[in-house]
Amino acid sequence: MIDRGSSPAVGSIALGPLGIAPVRTVDVGKRYRVGEEAPVVALLGVNLIVAAGEMVALVGPSGCGKSTLLNLIGCIDLPSSGAVLVEGHATSSLGDDALTRLRRERVGTVFQFFNLLPSMTVAENVALPLVLQRRPRAEIADRVAAALLSVGMSDKAQALPSQLSGGQLQRTAVARATVHAPAIVLADEPTGNLDSRAGRAVLHLLRDFAANGQAILMATHSTEAAASCDRVVRMQDGRIVD
Repeated sequence: MIDRGSSPAVGSIALGPLGIAPVRTVDVGKRYRVGEEAPVVALLGVNLIVAAGEMVALVGPSGCGKSTLLNLIGCIDLPSSGAVLVEGHATSSLGDDALTRLRRERVGTVFQFFNLLPSMTVAENVALPLVLQRRPRAEIADRVAAALLSVGMSDKAQALPSQLSGGQLQRTAVARATVHAPAIVLADEPTGNLDSRAGRAVLHLLRDFAANGQAILMATHSTEAAASCDRVVRMQDGRIVD
């Protein structure tokens, strides 16, 4: 059970195809308590909007709150104060089942270390979001084929992750994160484990998805990755400073 923080009533903003921003945070705070020690403040008063079709970079030193913010937007955790809205839905106001559905259906995530299941083929890994949504088999097959084609991995559909290069692993991860057409794609250091050529290829893929209307929010230490985005948001000590 997720510990639910307090959340104010917050209206929607007129952005995106549904008339609201895919992502909006309002005065978001996050505190963690470890044992009997004083709470650790991870985020404090964070306000952020990511529009449909926008690719935004989150930059800042390690420990500044980037990953915590991604976890809140990705419905993995809930704010201690303020509100996180995904397509207008305040995450703190949702029950566990509704929060799970929102995460499965409207959020896609790309990780630095790929997080592919080693015993599954490329196609099976990409199909996972659709399987969890219990989509019909024919629909899953069609959407997986289209996703693999979009990232140039059609010829590797039956390969295992152990048979792929780093760039191929991350392209597979991008396909998995986008196969269910989420409103927001979260990318946590997506080029951090790749060489420069493979990293640029992944950035081009993310740009393509932004051009198709998805909101992309990427945490990165890479100046090249940040430069590929429409906007750079700088964080420090749990706050947005620029």
